[in-house]
Amino acid sequence: MFLTISTTGTPGRPATDLGYLLHKHPAKAQAFSTSYGTAHVLYPEADEQRCTAALLLEVDAVALVRRGKGKGRGGAPDAALAQYVNDRPYAASSLLAVAIGAVFSSAMRGVCHARPELPEQARPLRVEVPALPARGGPDLVRRLFEPLGWTVTAEPIALDTEFPEWGDSRYVRLTLEGGTRTLAEALRHLYVLLPVLDDAKHYWVSADEVDKLLRAGEGWLAEHPEQKLITSRYLTRRWSLTREAMSRLELVRLAETDDTEVESIDNAVAAETGTEAEIEAEAGIGAEAGIGAEARTEAEATAVPDGTTEPATVTESVTVTEPATATADPSDATDAADTAPAADKPVPLAVRRREAIVAALTASGAARVLDLGCGEGHLVQTLLKNPRFTEIVGVDVSTRALTIAARRLKLDRMGERQASRVTLLQGSLAYTDSRLKGYDAAVLSEVIEHVDLPRLPALEYAVFGAARPRTVLVTTPNVEYNVRWESLPAGHVRHRDHRFEWTREEFRTWAAAVAARHGYEVEFRPVGPDDPEVGPPTQMAVFALTTTRNEKEAKAA
Repeated sequence: MFLTISTTGTPGRPATDLGYLLHKHPAKAQAFSTSYGTAHVLYPEADEQRCTAALLLEVDAVALVRRGKGKGRGGAPDAALAQYVNDRPYAASSLLAVAIGAVFSSAMRGVCHARPELPEQARPLRVEVPALPARGGPDLVRRLFEPLGWTVTAEPIALDTEFPEWGDSRYVRLTLEGGTRTLAEALRHLYVLLPVLDDAKHYWVSADEVDKLLRAGEGWLAEHPEQKLITSRYLTRRWSLTREAMSRLELVRLAETDDTEVESIDNAVAAETGTEAEIEAEAGIGAEAGIGAEARTEAEATAVPDGTTEPATVTESVTVTEPATATADPSDATDAADTAPAADKPVPLAVRRREAIVAALTASGAARVLDLGCGEGHLVQTLLKNPRFTEIVGVDVSTRALTIAARRLKLDRMGERQASRVTLLQGSLAYTDSRLKGYDAAVLSEVIEHVDLPRLPALEYAVFGAARPRTVLVTTPNVEYNVRWESLPAGHVRHRDHRFEWTREEFRTWAAAVAARHGYEVEFRPVGPDDPEVGPPTQMAVFALTTTRNEKEAKAA
C-alpha cells in the first residue's frame, strides 16, 4: 500500500520544506508501528527544485484478521475466504487513511513548530496512489476530487494484462495535481476520500467517527456537491450516524452564535479556558479542530466613548449591547454573565433577550419549557434558577454543545431534586421528534436566521406542526437596526453565518403565515430600545395556540 506526495520549489522556497511540514527528515527513512503493520516514510527525491515523500504501509494480514472484522462492502475481511485472500495489503483503503492520520498528524492539523509560517503557505502538490479501489469507477473519483480544485487522472487498471478482454478491475491509478493548496488540506482530502472510494473500513464505525469526519471535512465538506454520498460511505451507511453528521453540517451553529466567530465554534460552542478546554482535551479536539482561544462570548460587547454602543470589532460578526434598563422581571435570577452591570455600563443584548424571554414565559404561565437550539445552556441556566419553571429541556444538534452545557450547569454535582428539572437532548430541528410533544412553551432564540430559507418549512413543521407547545417564542435580529452601528459595513449582516436577517415587516409576514397555518395567534414585542425610526435591535414573536390538533384536523377534513 503506497502513496507519494510531491512538490516543487525555488531557491527562496525550497521543495525540501516538505520535510518540515511532514515532520520527517528527507535524509532519513523512518518506520512507525501501527495497529495493523508498519508504516515507512522515505524520500525518493529531495532537492531544492523537487521533493517527494512516500508513505509505504506494510500490512500484517494476520493481525488484521485477529483484531476483528471491519464493516463495509467486500473490501473488508468479513468472509471466510477473504481472511486468506484479500487486497488489504496492496490497495489504498481505510488502513492507509488511518496511517496518514497517525504518521502525519501534525501536518494534517497544520502545525509546524520549527517553521510556524509554513503550514499556511499554499504550494503546488502532486499526489499519486498506484492502486486505489474505487467503487463507482473513475467517474466517481473525479466527482469527489475535482470540486476540491484537483486535476484528476484516474486510470483504470486491467484485471489481467494477459487477458485484456476481461476488462478493467475496480482499481484505478490515481494522480492528483493542479493549482496550489496547503499540505494540511491535501491530507484531509485523502483521509476522508480514500475510505469513501473503497466503500469499506477495517474497523467498527462508532459515534466518534462523526466528529472525525467533521474535523477532517472542515472547510470543504459542507459545500461539496457529493456531501451526502461522502458522509454515508464514510460512516458505512449507518443511518443514525449519517443523519447526525448531515444535521450538523446543514444546521450547524443553531444556538447563540451572534457573539462568537464562526471558525471557532461548533454549534455555538466557544473555545474557552477552564471547563470547556478540559472537555476539548478529553475528546481529543481543540487544536485539531482549529479552535482558537480568541472566540468571543456574549458578555464581551464594549461601549464606545460617546455612550452609544458598537460592535467590539469591525467584522461581519457583531456583538450588540444596549444601555442598561431595569430587568423585565425583578425576581428573575441570573448567572454571572447575566448579573446586572453597573449603571455606567451597557447591558449586553443577549442578557436583554433572556430577560424578555423569561418575562414572556412567565406571562404565559408556562412551567414546562423547551429551549430549542440551547447551545452552551445560557438560557437553560437562567430558567433553572427560577422555581416557576418545573421542567426545562435543552435541545441541540451538537453533542459537544450539550457536553459543555452539562458542565456549565454542573449536572454531575446537582442535587437530585434540582437535576430532575433539567434534561439535555441531542436532536435536529429539521426533523419531527416525539420527545418534544406536550410542553407548555418552546423558545427559538436567535435560531431561525442560521437556517437556510428553503429549510425553514421543515423547522416550522417540527415545532408548530408536530411538537405544538401552547406557547412559542421566536427571537431574531431586526436588520433595520443595523444602520445604528457605524462600524458595520452597509449591507452586511451581524454574523457571517446568518443566512438572512429580516426587517420588521418580513418577520411579521412570516410569523403571521406560520400562525395561520398551524392554529396560533401571534403578537410582536421589541427587545432592547425601540428606536422610533428603525425599531428594536431584536424582534420577538409570541405565538399562542388557539386551535387544538383535533380541531385543526377537523377543519382540514
